[in-house]
Order: sequence, then structure tokens, then C-alpha cells
Amino acid sequence: SLRRVLLSSLPGAAVTSIKIDGVLHEFDTIPGVREDVMQIILNVKGLAVKSYVEDEKIIELEVEGPAEVTAGDILTDSDIELVNPDHYLFTIAEGHSLRATMTVAKKRGYVPAEGNKKDDAPVGTLAVDSIYTPVKKVNYQVEPARVGSNDGFDKLTIEIMTNGTIIPEDALGLSARVLIEHLNLFTDLTDVAKATEVMKETET
Repeated sequence: SLRRVLLSSLPGAAVTSIKIDGVLHEFDTIPGVREDVMQIILNVKGLAVKSYVEDEKIIELEVEGPAEVTAGDILTDSDIELVNPDHYLFTIAEGHSLRATMTVAKKRGYVPAEGNKKDDAPVGTLAVDSIYTPVKKVNYQVEPARVGSNDGFDKLTIEIMTNGTIIPEDALGLSARVLIEHLNLFTDLTDVAKATEVMKETET
């Protein structure tokens, strides 16, 4: 259960849409840009975004070639942080320029591009798959352990890999809190469960 919460229930931020000047659909190509629009969108999905606000934010990109464009070239304010500034986006040739805007939202889990489409979005706005969860991988291992002269204990080792927007310790603590809050719903089912004091093992 804790592993599932880590991988699916933590809040995070991600790009939900991108609008590139002169581009009408994802199958377009951009003069002077090595990558096509589909590849650029794929690279944009790799941005590790940290949002300090609950509302949607717009971030901008305006570059002139020649340049190898990375996340660090995106213009943000104090509400948005890109924690992987070296993440590659595309290469643009000399004599060409590109301007784009991206929408960032803060949610949980995963939302496909279809779910990010808005009827009132400007023409040329391309919805993007949004992976909000900041945890990329979770492994665990249980091993026999010995405490002093006593054996029969288990040692739990948890390996957590994140996208850099949250440290593993915080991810684990937050996931445990989410799980506890959900389990607390069951303690109120009966008066006996609410009134019973749980026994704790005392050290001798």
C-alpha cells in the first residue's frame, strides 16, 4: 500500500499544454529546428517542474539560433522551479527563432493529453500527457535482522527514486501520512475501535 501511494498519490507539477508560434498541430515541423513537434513534446514531458502555487502558471521560451535549447532557457518566475535545467529540448539552427508558451498545473497521478484539452484554448494549443507524481521508482527488500542478542526481527530497506522535485525522505513521510489519513477512516466505524487503547511493547 505504501509503495502504491508513493507511485500514484503524491502531488506534483507538470506541463499540461504547449503553444509554439506558427505550429498548428503535433505533426508539424519547424523550420531550422532539428526535432519535429512530436519529439519536442516528448522532451517537454521530461521537465521536472516544482510549483509553489496551486493555480495554473504560464512559462515562456524564446530562443534564437544557433542554440542547443535546454530547460534552463525557459523563463519562469518565483512560483515555478525547473530542477533539471540541463534537460535537452531541441536544437535550432542559425538564422531561426522559436517562441513558445507552456501551461503548468499542480495535481496528482497521471492525466493523458486528451484529459488536458480545453474547448476554449487558443488555436494551436497542444495538450500534453502530464505525469504529476514526483516518484519514478520504488523498490523494497526485507531481510532477517538481529537486535542485540535477539533475532527473529526483520529489516526493511526502501529504495526511492524521484525526479528531483522532492527528496526521498519527504516522499516517504508524505506517503505515510496519506496512508494513515485513509486508514483512520476505519477507526471510527465502531465505538470499540475508537475507545480501545492499542498496546505498545515496552523496552526491558
